[in-house]
Amino acid sequence: MTCEETRPLLHGYADGELDLAKSLDVERHLAGCAACAAILREIRVMRSALRSGAVTFDAPTALRAKIRDAIRDARATQGADRRASAIRRTASLRPPLYWATGIAAAAVFLIIVLVGGLRRSAPSADDIVGNEIVASHVRSLMANHLADVISTNQHTVKPWFDGKIDFAPTVEDFAARGFPLAGGRLDYADGRPVAALVYHRREHIINLFTWPIADASNTAPRLEQRQGYNLVHWQKGEMAYWAVSNLNGAELMSFAGLVRADGAPVTPRG
Repeated sequence: MTCEETRPLLHGYADGELDLAKSLDVERHLAGCAACAAILREIRVMRSALRSGAVTFDAPTALRAKIRDAIRDARATQGADRRASAIRRTASLRPPLYWATGIAAAAVFLIIVLVGGLRRSAPSADDIVGNEIVASHVRSLMANHLADVISTNQHTVKPWFDGKIDFAPTVEDFAARGFPLAGGRLDYADGRPVAALVYHRREHIINLFTWPIADASNTAPRLEQRQGYNLVHWQKGEMAYWAVSNLNGAELMSFAGLVRADGAPVTPRG
């Protein structure tokens, strides 16, 4: 796809509205086009800002006081109107004034409640990336595009990424521990091209996604479930790692321990 064909689809891609074929076409283009990838990042930043409530504000105290006064005045007007109606004085004029005042006060009060009191809880950055990882895992199974390079040899898989991404992923074969390497492919997550390494555990497929991030730190793997899949996320130095599979959580955590090079299962955080 060209940039002209891709850019009108970026909003739909960011919202998950494209069909599988279109999504794959867009992802292939994004993997090699920095300009379109930058536009997609801007779209996601805008969506995150809208969801986070950053564009909302709390009503000033003075404005809240005015609203309360308006409601009190409306109630007083209502009482006066009822008394006037009972003695039939200016009954034909009072109801329109009452309803206009009451509706205006209620409308302003509703706006204050909506703007100042209600906020949508925004998904965290990890929530957004986690959903992307699960979607990429599912697409790799549905589209029968599990690997661009099929090999159990780490010295074949790792060089394949040279020139295709701007980092060199660590690639190891854990066949001796029951997690043989099966290959690798290019994928797209967190607004950038990433390396996806494919492993097997009996009949289960494990996708291991990795890419560099700005802040270096070491975090213990965290196990969670999304859409029926187990997902483990951790950081080692300047590299982020996400492993996803329908393998049981305990064995996926053991795999995470192997990737972290400590050779043992790791207790999840939190």
